[in-house]
Amino acid sequence: MSATTGDFVTPGNQVEVPSGTAIGSGLSETDVGAIALVSGTIISDGEIISIKSNRPNTNSPEIGDEVIAEVVKLMPKVAMIRILHTEKEGGHRDLIADDLFADIFVTEIVDRFLPSPGDAMRTRDLIRARITQLEPNLKASTRGSPELGVLWAICPACGNELTTSGKKQDFNVTCNRCDYSGYRALSNGFGHGHTLGEDIQDLNRAGERWSAEAEGNLGHEGARPYLSPMADHRRGPNHKASPAAVRMRSAITGKGGSGGRQRIKHECKCTLCGTDTTVPFEPTPGKPIRCKDCMDKVNDGKATKEELAAEREVLTKARSQAAEAAGIKLFVARLSFDASEEDVRNLFSTHGEITECSIAKDRDTGKSRGFAFVKFASRKAGEKAIKELDGAEIHGRKISVQESNDGGDRRRGKGNRNRNRR
Repeated sequence: MSATTGDFVTPGNQVEVPSGTAIGSGLSETDVGAIALVSGTIISDGEIISIKSNRPNTNSPEIGDEVIAEVVKLMPKVAMIRILHTEKEGGHRDLIADDLFADIFVTEIVDRFLPSPGDAMRTRDLIRARITQLEPNLKASTRGSPELGVLWAICPACGNELTTSGKKQDFNVTCNRCDYSGYRALSNGFGHGHTLGEDIQDLNRAGERWSAEAEGNLGHEGARPYLSPMADHRRGPNHKASPAAVRMRSAITGKGGSGGRQRIKHECKCTLCGTDTTVPFEPTPGKPIRCKDCMDKVNDGKATKEELAAEREVLTKARSQAAEAAGIKLFVARLSFDASEEDVRNLFSTHGEITECSIAKDRDTGKSRGFAFVKFASRKAGEKAIKELDGAEIHGRKISVQESNDGGDRRRGKGNRNRNRR
C-alpha cells in the first residue's frame, strides 16, 4: 500500500503521487513508482509532493557557542578538551570529527596568573567553555563569564567527587572522603551543571595574588601538566619534573639541556589594521598577518569590504617590494664556448648591479657548457636586461636571455648545450 500526504515514511517506502503532481525533494521515480529516499512526513502544495525530513542538522560549534567538554590532555601552556555537547537548540548532539577537540591557552582559563593549565584544571574534569576561534583549529576560553569553568571534578587521591570549599584561600575544592584540597577555575554550575544557583566566583579570587601556600603548589617549570590525576597523587603536589618533561621543556624553551630551541617572537604590523603585533614565526612578505582582534573579526565575517580591499593593497605592495629586494636570476643560453665570465659580467653590468655571475662548466673537462647564470640585485634592472640583451652577440653568437626557473635550469641548459653541439 502506497503512502499518501501526511503519512510518515522511511527510505524505500512507496509513495502515491496524484495525477498532475510532480515529485520534489526526498522522492525518486522508479519502475514501481515513487519511493522515499529519507525519513519524514509527506507534504504537498497541490503541485509538488515531497518529504519533510525529520533529520536534524549537524550541530557544529560556532564562535561564541558554549560547549560542555572533558579535559583530556594538559600541556605546558595549553589544555586540550574533547567537546561533548554544544549548548544550543537543534541539530545532532554528536559532532563531526573536525569539531571534537579544542585548545584552551593558559591565559584563557581564569583571570589570574597561572604557570600552567594544570594549576586550574585536571584531566577528566568536565568544563563549560566558550568557542573563540574556528580556524585553523578550534580554540576555547573559560574566562569572561561566571557560567564558564569547571563543572565537575574528582579527587586525584581517592576518586571521590570534589565539593567547593571556602575554608582556605586558593584551595576552593575539597574531598569529603580524604584530606585532599586544591584549586579549580570554578563555574557557577559546579556540582550541578546548570548555571542557576549560588554565586561561587569569589572562590576563584580573580585578579588576586596567590597565597604563600598555594604559590608553593603551582606547577612552575612545567612540573605538573604531564601527570594524570592518579600520578599527581602518587608523586604528591611538590616534585621534580620527570626526565621526559625536562626534555620536552628544553625543546620548547631552550633551557635545561642542549639542543633546545628558543621560541622567538617576530615583531610585525597587522596587515588589516596596521597595529604592532608579534608572531612566533618569521612573516612572509605579502601574506596576511593579523592581530587577534582582526583575526576574530575576519573569522566572524565582520571585516568590511573596504578593510579587506585595503589589506589586499598592502599585501600587493609588500609582495612587490619583496620581489624587488630579492632581485632576479637570469638564464643565459646559446653562449659561445669562448666567452668568459668576465665577458658576461661586463655585458650585463651595464644594466645594473650584479651579485652573481657564473658559466656552467663540464665536470670532467672544465670547459664551458654553453650557458650561464647572472643574478641582479634589482628585479627591475634584471627585467630590463632581459628585454635589451636577449639576442645580443658575444663572440659572434646571439645569446638567449630569460628569467631562470628553479628546477628547470639544468634540463634547459642541457638542451641548449646539445643544440650548440649540433
